[in-house]
Amino acid sequence: MPSFDVVSNFDAHEVSNAVNQANHEIKTRFDFKGTGSKFELEGQLVTLTTQSDFQLKQMLDMLRQKLAKRGVDIGCMKEEKPEVSSNQAQQKVILRKGIDMPLAKNLVKTIKGSKLKVQVAIQGDKLRVNSKKRDNLQSIIGLLKNMDIDLPLQYENFRN
Repeated sequence: MPSFDVVSNFDAHEVSNAVNQANHEIKTRFDFKGTGSKFELEGQLVTLTTQSDFQLKQMLDMLRQKLAKRGVDIGCMKEEKPEVSSNQAQQKVILRKGIDMPLAKNLVKTIKGSKLKVQVAIQGDKLRVNSKKRDNLQSIIGLLKNMDIDLPLQYENFRN
């Protein structure tokens, strides 16, 4: 029976490379000299530290560019509110991975509402979609691509 998996994922190694490139650019840019600006990556959390809110926005834009160049979908970024004090500004960016339960239930509800003959199962942080016809599976992929979701989705393990 043909099937595929719906996941939300990114390559952690590419994220690490993007953060390293952004740190390197910070060290070489004239407008960041002597500010102590830096990017720190801990698991799926990137912390941006600098002196002002304006520089924080520049750093966030720089991080987006580096991630996009490395093939990481920037839709997985969830930006926290910046914390600005008199001499330091800090912002945390969470890189989201996996489909959480409320979103998974919403996707299942949407797929079942399409009236196509498919079976959908939530398996941890991904969805498995089965059908007897490949055309139904391709219609489901089209349906999911047209949905307005703030999380990037990938479609893997398409099997016959």
